[in-house]
Amino acid sequence: MKLPSFEFLRARSLAEAWALHSDAGGDAVYLSGGHSVVPSMALRLQAPSRLIDISQIAELHGVELQGDALRIGAMTRHAEVLANPLIARHAPLLSRAAPHVAHPAIRNRGTIGGNLALADPASEFPAAVLAMRAELEVMGPEGQRMIAADDFFLDLYETALIPGEVLTAIHVPLPPEGRMFGFDEIARRRGDYAMVGVAAQADLSDGVVSDASVTLFSVGVTPMRATAAQDALKGAPLSTDSIARAQAALATDLDPPDDPGFPAERRLQLARVLLGRVLTRMEAVQ
Repeated sequence: MKLPSFEFLRARSLAEAWALHSDAGGDAVYLSGGHSVVPSMALRLQAPSRLIDISQIAELHGVELQGDALRIGAMTRHAEVLANPLIARHAPLLSRAAPHVAHPAIRNRGTIGGNLALADPASEFPAAVLAMRAELEVMGPEGQRMIAADDFFLDLYETALIPGEVLTAIHVPLPPEGRMFGFDEIARRRGDYAMVGVAAQADLSDGVVSDASVTLFSVGVTPMRATAAQDALKGAPLSTDSIARAQAALATDLDPPDDPGFPAERRLQLARVLLGRVLTRMEAVQ
């Protein structure tokens, strides 16, 4: 479908991006990789009068250790998330999620910042940053804010970003030694959006799960934290019994949408099965 008319401008700094956004009276969208914004315009889901290319802004690039966290610039492309050794070591859920994101051509252009800012509930990275308890760095004319991932995804395609603000980086707390990670999804075809997905991490102390973080995606309007499943895992060894308790607890955590082509009960059952697979793999390597 043909795109609606728009003005294209490139910002060389955050201050310039904010000014260009303000000049458009809010009728503007930031463009990083373009693989979310452009298709949505083609489908007439949005029609901003101005696109502001922020891909050349230096502050949005780079992956580096900063104190007790890994800072991942928002312009880090999906392919780099997949290949970067710092991300693989300190934010492995992102590395494990990246191969599931679309196809190589898209992974070479799409950016993690653009993906998170879009907040598609069927996308992999939002669930991964939620499971890792990351913080999202955003900057606007009023200054910088750090937003916990738990507070960032508000509703369907809605985030805590204030109009004009730019998501500049993701801060992932460095994991303790021995933390276990698991990620998987069920999709109709490789590269399609997930029908159900799971991201999880767990810490052990003397053979007992001392902390667990479990999130699911494509089960609601946002990525969702499975609080009851997390609680079911804590205080016991990761075992067949505790995994079964976590699977059963999903009935408390989730209330998936009912779709004539994909009933809610079937989606919940897929979530239970997938969570069991992910946790069983984690159990095998503990």
